[in-house]
Amino acid sequence: MRDLVDTTEMYLRTIYELEEEGITPLRARIAERLEQSGPTVSQTVARMERDGLLHVRSDRSLDLTQRGRELATSVMRKHRLAELLLVNILGMELDRVHDEACRWEHVMSEEVERRVVELLDHPSRSPFGNPIPALDELGMKQPKLDSGIRVIDLPDGEEVSGTIVQINEVLQVDADHFRELTKAGIGVNKHITVVNNNGEVTFTTETGATVELADELAHAIRVART
Repeated sequence: MRDLVDTTEMYLRTIYELEEEGITPLRARIAERLEQSGPTVSQTVARMERDGLLHVRSDRSLDLTQRGRELATSVMRKHRLAELLLVNILGMELDRVHDEACRWEHVMSEEVERRVVELLDHPSRSPFGNPIPALDELGMKQPKLDSGIRVIDLPDGEEVSGTIVQINEVLQVDADHFRELTKAGIGVNKHITVVNNNGEVTFTTETGATVELADELAHAIRVART
């Protein structure tokens, strides 16, 4: 995303994403995700540390403060509610939703959030299966959801049958691979067979279509065994 609306919020949400995906948050990872230069990211992270939003640990990983985590969680909640609104109400294609929601997340008020929640009958997941965090702050009960297991954490070489429960952000923004998966019939709530071959993951659908993904994208998909 080059047209960031709120840089601080986008950085906080990206750190949240990385944690959710099981990836250590580093400045280098933020630079990759947001397509920004190393010096730009370092300057922004330094400012955020001065503002009390995060700490840079001795191993260079980024650790959100309580204040930073509260803000990151709020931004992610708005982002995923925006995705639902764009898909379920406006009918936007899934491969275009993430970037648009990145704009909406910075301008959505809590009042609008509550109205979206009511309009969409109290959702708990985004269109990509990702949990909507901190719904209790909007007066909703926070449900316990099955987050499944990352496909790269499945036993090496074992053929596993399961249902896709989540597709994380890093794969959503890779439009070419996301469209390839969609065209093959691979998506949230779809039944698939998965084989993890040392980080190279092969997905097979019920119709026999196959797609291969390398570790850096495959880690974004979580499945529940069936």
